[in-house]
This record gives sequence, structure tokens and C-alpha cells, in this order.
Amino acid sequence: MKISITILLALAFSTCCNAYDSHLMQTNGLDKNISTSLLAGGISIPWAMVQLPSEEILISERKGELRVIKNGRLLSKRISGLPEIHNNGQGGLLDLALHPDFSKNLWLYFTYASKEGKNSGSNTALMRATLNMSNLSLTNKELLYKAQPNSKKRQHYGSRIIFDDKGFIFFSIGDRGQRDINPQNINKDGGKIYRLHDDGTVPSDNPFLDKNGLKSALFSYGHRNPQGMSIDPRTKNIWSHEHGPRGGDEVNLIKKGVNYGWPEISYGINYNGTTLTDKTEKIGMAQPIIYWTPSIAPSDMIYVSSNKYPSLKGKFLLGSMKFGHLVLLTIEDEQIVSQEKVFEDIGRVRSLLQGTDGYIYVGIDGVGIKKLMPK
Repeated sequence: MKISITILLALAFSTCCNAYDSHLMQTNGLDKNISTSLLAGGISIPWAMVQLPSEEILISERKGELRVIKNGRLLSKRISGLPEIHNNGQGGLLDLALHPDFSKNLWLYFTYASKEGKNSGSNTALMRATLNMSNLSLTNKELLYKAQPNSKKRQHYGSRIIFDDKGFIFFSIGDRGQRDINPQNINKDGGKIYRLHDDGTVPSDNPFLDKNGLKSALFSYGHRNPQGMSIDPRTKNIWSHEHGPRGGDEVNLIKKGVNYGWPEISYGINYNGTTLTDKTEKIGMAQPIIYWTPSIAPSDMIYVSSNKYPSLKGKFLLGSMKFGHLVLLTIEDEQIVSQEKVFEDIGRVRSLLQGTDGYIYVGIDGVGIKKLMPK
């Protein structure tokens, strides 16, 4: 008996997801053991952070500046050599990532809103460049991927970047405010997570390779606006979370070639209160592992491995922009077994970093960079 691919996918993702009311989330007492300290102020939207082996911290400011914290001080000089960046609503300079062999090749990867292309407007691009800290500059810029076509929409650029232990680079692009056009169409960019080799070439085992008209860089699709990704080093599983509309923010377990359903299925509604869809599940579409109603406006996501935080080690931290706290997730294999609110009232969390020094840094909109300090 033959079983269709869609039925197999449905069976693979038949486990019901868990809904959480963000107001009823358990509060953890970690705040008593860990304090927060302002490391650097004066940064409006600190989208992402990386820490170099030499311990300088780079911060991407969404308006299009690459800043540096050195010896605990925010330098006034910006890193030069960035490409033209379209500061457009939710678009601008977005995520940062260091190549796994950064100490040898000095490759810095970043996503940003790019105007490159025939159409007016912009779309998300992935670039790498050589970082020169002696004169704070980027050289040898290589455009690795540029979503097409450009759009004048101001929302849903994504974007996060991660490397896995095989050297593949994964990055996300939101649906660019075109929910009924992009996410469910694998001929189009937007509403997708992509996978490339570190030089921008397409892996030979990508799910839609060599199929006429399809985007061969795609790894998964049916996403709304993924703004966090992290890898569990114990299982190598890729975790992502994305903004729902009004309700229905999701944490997803990302698997090759899978359709995550947006906007065909959703646990949210339109912003004006009307029904978006009456379907929360559909054959061939993956369920979120958890979702939040009401929305928490999730942001960055990291796995904590540092010995500096015994109460956090082995768990994931995720930011809530709406409620101004962090969420501590306990994940076992492919399930989230608990979540807790921590560091309430820390501010509108935009980015998270576990640095090479073992400390955790939190980027707060309108405030700057805070450091979590074990007591």
C-alpha cells in the first residue's frame, strides 16, 4: 500500500502542540541569584551581538550602524565598510554571526535590508565580509544571497543566522508583509528558512534542489517572521520562533523540507480582531511545539552552556519584547517540557548573546546592552 508524502508529514507532526497564556507563565526566582548591569547605553535597537575571541562585542544597530564595545566601553567610532542598508520600518542592519573558524579567516556574516535589484523597495540579503579590528573596517564583501523581488512593505524582514556543526549556514527571511503570496509558494522568497554552504553555494541535499522554478536554497517554508533561531548542541536540533499575528507566536522544531503552515493555519487572529483562518491544523503542515496566546512578541533565542549560570545551564533563553522579560525553556529531545518567566521588567528584549567569556548579554530597545551578573 502506498502512503502519500503529505500523510507521512501529517503523521510525523501529529503530536499536539502546547498553548500557554503568557500571563499565567510560572515566574522563576532566578532574579535573586543573578543581577543585571547596564554595560553600554545609547543604542536604539540593538538587533544582534557577537563577541570576538579578543572579547570585543559587536552590536548591529538596526538603523544601519555596526558598533563596538571594547574593555567595557562603547566606542564612538563605528565599523566602516557596510553595504548600503535600507533603514525601512522593521528592516535595516539585522543579525550577525561569526564563521566557526573566525579566528583563522575573520569572516563576519550579517543580514540586512538591501535595495539591490530592479524593483524599488528592498528585501533581506545575506553577506559576509572580512573584519579588520585594527582600523574597524569591513573588506572583501561577498553577497551570498538576496531575496527577490524587492518590496516597498516595511515589515517582516526576519532575520536570524546560525551555523551548525557541519558548517552549513541557516538564515530566516520573513514573509515581507505578503502573507498570501510568499510563505506557501516555494517558487518565491519570503516566509522561509534557508540553508547554504559558508561560501553561499547551495548544498547538494537541499530539499528543493534542481526542481524547475523552485528556490533551491530553501530548507523550510510556511513561516511568518522568524526572529530567533538556535541549535541544541546535545541533539543538533534547530529551534526557531516567529511572530504570529494577534496571538499565535510560535516555537518550532525546524526540519528539512517541512511546511509550517503560515497563513493556512494559525492560532492567531488579524490585528483588527477579525478571523484570519478557522484552521489550526492541516494535513502536511507542522504544528508548533508551543504557541503563545496572547502574543509575547518573541525575539532572540540562545542555548545556555556557560558554567557561570548553574540555574540556566542546559536550557534556552528567549526574549519577550511585548512583556519585557525573558523566557526560560527546558527542552528535552523534541519537546518543550517547561517554561518560566525570568528577569521581569528587564525591558524590551531585542537580542541575546552568550559571549566567548561565558557571560550573557541582553540587548534592550531604547536602553542598550545589559549584562547578567551572577551574585
